[in-house]
Amino acid sequence: MTEAGHRQGAASRAARVRLFLMDVDGVLTDGGIIHDSEGRETKRFHVRDGHGIKMLPRGGVTAGIITGRSSEVVAIRARELGVGIVRQGVHDKVVAWREILSETGVSPEETAYVGDDIVDLPLLRAVGFSAAPSDAEPYVLDAVDYVSSRRGGMGAVREIVEFLLRSNGSWGAVTAKYFPPGAGT
Repeated sequence: MTEAGHRQGAASRAARVRLFLMDVDGVLTDGGIIHDSEGRETKRFHVRDGHGIKMLPRGGVTAGIITGRSSEVVAIRARELGVGIVRQGVHDKVVAWREILSETGVSPEETAYVGDDIVDLPLLRAVGFSAAPSDAEPYVLDAVDYVSSRRGGMGAVREIVEFLLRSNGSWGAVTAKYFPPGAGT
């Protein structure tokens, strides 16, 4: 699958998810890394992705980050969003995921991962529900259950979260305060 959409059975796999894990660069950001003249790193995050992450716990899903790079900016953003599971500087994402499963008691089938590059493939293949932004590498797009219509850092995570919350039946309850009764959501 190399265009936005989802594979058959993706909604049922998404409905089981209790743990939603994400890569950072290329998923929560556009993949660009900016260093100022003093070596400080900055990243640009999309506010809609952040709100989507904040909606997950209201839908019974815990959010977490597994990323190969280490950045204080990521730690700050995770704290802002209430993301307590943060693994940075990870060389083997599957090993980190197994440690998280052991700590949380969540089963592999109850986990999701959003990734965009070759290093994400082993974990994307291991989780119960996998997804990618539209600008992920073609072989990643071919491997996942769901491809966002949006690019990394441009609302892709929000779109995937909405698909997941609709799939698990919690979308209406999570968004009730935003829509008047009877409004189409």
